[in-house]
Amino acid sequence: MDPQEVQTPGGIVHTYQGYDPVNFPSPTAPPPDMVSPLMEHMLRFGDVDEFTAEQLANAIHIDASQIAGLGPSIDALKEMLLERKRKILATYETKAAQKAAATAFRDAAQDVNPPKKLAADFRRAIKDEQLADLESLYFRAGDDRSPFAQSLVPLVERLGDKYQVDELAGKYEFTGRERMSVPTALEVKEELETIDELLKQLEEAKKSPAQLAIIDLEELEQFAEPGDIEGLQALQQQVEDYIREQAEKQGLEGDGSGKFKLTPKALRLFQSKVLTQIFSELQASRSGRHPDAVTGEGAVESPKTKPYEFGDSVAQMDIPASMVNALLRAGPGLPVRMKPDDILIHHTRVNPKAATCVLLDMSGSMRYDGLYANVKRMGLALDGLIRSEYPGDFLQFIEMYTFAKPRHLSEVAGLMPKPVTIFSPVVRLKADMSNPETSEFRVPHHFTNIQHSLQTARRFLANQDTPNRQVVLITDGLPTAHFEGSMLYMLYPPDPRTEEATMREALLCAREGITINIFLLSNWNQSQEDVQFAYKMAQATKGRVVFTAGRDLDRYVIWDYIKRRKQIITG
Repeated sequence: MDPQEVQTPGGIVHTYQGYDPVNFPSPTAPPPDMVSPLMEHMLRFGDVDEFTAEQLANAIHIDASQIAGLGPSIDALKEMLLERKRKILATYETKAAQKAAATAFRDAAQDVNPPKKLAADFRRAIKDEQLADLESLYFRAGDDRSPFAQSLVPLVERLGDKYQVDELAGKYEFTGRERMSVPTALEVKEELETIDELLKQLEEAKKSPAQLAIIDLEELEQFAEPGDIEGLQALQQQVEDYIREQAEKQGLEGDGSGKFKLTPKALRLFQSKVLTQIFSELQASRSGRHPDAVTGEGAVESPKTKPYEFGDSVAQMDIPASMVNALLRAGPGLPVRMKPDDILIHHTRVNPKAATCVLLDMSGSMRYDGLYANVKRMGLALDGLIRSEYPGDFLQFIEMYTFAKPRHLSEVAGLMPKPVTIFSPVVRLKADMSNPETSEFRVPHHFTNIQHSLQTARRFLANQDTPNRQVVLITDGLPTAHFEGSMLYMLYPPDPRTEEATMREALLCAREGITINIFLLSNWNQSQEDVQFAYKMAQATKGRVVFTAGRDLDRYVIWDYIKRRKQIITG
């Protein structure tokens, strides 16, 4: 017997048998962050919060070393596909198919009798072999049941075949001699493109095993033996189960059809990750996420106690400790007689509240450099901070563009900058919004209405029972829209009339004790006038102007909020 046969009595053993699903992935490995990539995608593109299994797989990184035999098995499947591709290219040639496709197109063109008014355009389309022109002639014929229109249908199909055969010849290098008919060439093209797509999927799966979840095994089975696929199927199922399990843990809810939606749990997880990153950058001297509250007459009891003083409320009496003091003084016995010196009173804490309205600029200029995505990320981070550290505080988001719209937290991630619809260098528009015939949807939305946004914020803050009220205004320049009564003005370049209306609203905020803090984002067309106006408005309300690049916005807003809360606590 051949010694080699003795060493391998079972024949070829598939390397997937080395895979141990119990240890997939390592129990000590941290869970993959599936939420952040999907949230970043939503911030950038404003898509609805629904994602496919492919997007989830792209969000996961699984260490290939956790899966025994993964690399060699994928390499074997890749080599099988490459061998199939080599055989096809070494078998056929394409010149005959190209010639046959061209002949079929010309013959079909000879059978078409165009109307006189379309004859010249038809001949030009045939000469240039323009598929779009032939399709245009079909609609210009006016009657899709006319002989001309009906004869164009097979002609368009023949030209489409010629396109595909020419693409096949240009895309792949054939070295064989066997001629192909046009239908055969189209089948070969489809097979080669399928092989290329499978090779791409296998290569991505080798780099990131999570991609195994989206390999098309039905297509792969056409080229492999059943035994070559069984191990991959088992592994793919494990990857799919792992993705689904992690998705559910992180707040991604499946709908049973392969799609997942972001839930409030996923949003809170993303906020937590953003805050963790921000606070990791805080210097020790500037940090302090848990400032001490003010000691005084409040509603929240502290474990600390003090001796009773005249005027103290007995509602905060430490009854057990006071009873012990009375027993220690007078000894055991009934009744227990308590004296004022025995009484201990709990300290109480005062937790001052703050009320904040955040104006999110979503005007047309915010589309540059992805500023809008940074603004939305900041909003989610600030909400996460307040929910975790200052749950008594009030926070309201207001979308700012030509109008001002209050937005719930669930709407923030989907906001997008308004498309610019007027490109004139000078714009002087007005619209009477009290006129029933004037629709808000017909008014250009890409202007910046700070005045209306401050007015909306002032209405929200007026109802808050705290003197600590502020507006956080995030913008990149001067206002370009304002209201005068029901009349809406849209003026570009920025007009003094709009600036005056905006300043009047800022002074009303100051009169009501509302501070305006402005975060001025750098932009390519920012001018000295933008900076001067921001300073003027902030000074009028005893606020500040913070200059920041878009990518640092969330960090600076969080730091500024914490600094302000410390001032409220200690002030």
